[in-house]
Formats: sequence, structure tokens, C-alpha cells
Amino acid sequence: MDLIRIDTQKAYEQLHTRIVRLQLAPGELIDESQLASELDLSPTAVREAIRLLVHDGLVQVTPRHGLYVAPVSLDDLAQLSEMRVSLEGLCARLASQRASEDELAVLMALRQEHQHPADDDSERLFALDHRFHQAIARAAHNKYLARTLETFFGLSQRLWYLALPEIGTLPAAIARHVELVQAIKAGDADLAERLMQAHVQNFYDEVQAILKHKLA
Repeated sequence: MDLIRIDTQKAYEQLHTRIVRLQLAPGELIDESQLASELDLSPTAVREAIRLLVHDGLVQVTPRHGLYVAPVSLDDLAQLSEMRVSLEGLCARLASQRASEDELAVLMALRQEHQHPADDDSERLFALDHRFHQAIARAAHNKYLARTLETFFGLSQRLWYLALPEIGTLPAAIARHVELVQAIKAGDADLAERLMQAHVQNFYDEVQAILKHKLA
């Protein structure tokens, strides 16, 4: 049983990566047997992983078309941004009220990485931004909020990868983390919430402007 769970987790992680990095394109049909062969994992593990991805909203299943990678649209981006702006703001507010000394130390360490964000490696900066949001989610001490935000992140990630080559604000966005950490450390809940909401909204605005042309 443990081996099955481990293989399912491996399959899930690899398929999740392929989907969000667009190696499995939106709308592409999914062949479970072929994927099991490519991943060198059992068909059962792949089948169970796909069930998890259906739950995540990254794979869809219909009687007519079978299994396929969920499509993406500007409507998806708009709805995800509405949720993330509100929930990430709440997360920052709670973190400013609940963060432990150890969690503040982690945020301060991440802030040091953000002091000099000039870098043309968008993927590296994107990963750094994700780590930062995860650290704040942990500091908020609400496991349901953290799980929800991680799910929304997975859904958003494909849209971001579509726009990533043209995004120009990532270094500036990373630099704003410094202000946000200061607000959380100072316990200023209102400021932390406002800074986080602006940070998330600005990023979505740029992604939307880029994808309007790509998805039109």
C-alpha cells in the first residue's frame, strides 16, 4: 500500500509539472497507458494521480472526449485573480498577527534573497515568489487557507507560464517583498494586507495584458 501511495505521488508530481509547464498542452488528450510507460510507473499510479489532477481542476473528463488537459482562458485568470487578491491579503494580515519568531526569521532570510532582485531568469524569480507566499501562508496558521492558496497557485501557474517570457515586472515585484516583510514583522495588519493585495493584483494585471493577445 505504501509503495502504491509513493508511486501515485511521483506520478502526480511529474504530471502536475508537465501540465503547468505546458509540456502537456491545454486541451491535449491524455493517454494513461502512454504516460505510465513514459514515467516508468504503474497504470494504477498514473490513474490515481490523474484523479487528483481532476480534483485540482487541471484535468477534465467527459463521456465524449475522455480525459484531457483542462483548457485555459482569460475568464479563468479573472476569477483566480479575484480569489487570490482577497485570500493572499487575508493571509498577510493573519501572518502579521500570528507569525512565530522562527517564521519571522524565515521571512527575514527570504527578504535578504530579495534585496537585489535584478535577474533576467524569470523562472527563478517566479520560484522565489512562490516560496515567499508559501512562507507567509505557513505564518498565517490556517491550514485550510494555505491549502486553498496552493490549489489556486497550481491553477494559475499555467497561465503564468504562457506569459512568463514577456513579463517585465518580476524583479520589481520581488523587491516589494521587502516592504511586506517589514509590515508583517511590525505587526501592521492593515499595511500588510494592502501591500499583498497590490502585489498580487499588479502581477495579474500584467499577465492579463499579455494573455489578451495570446489567447484572443
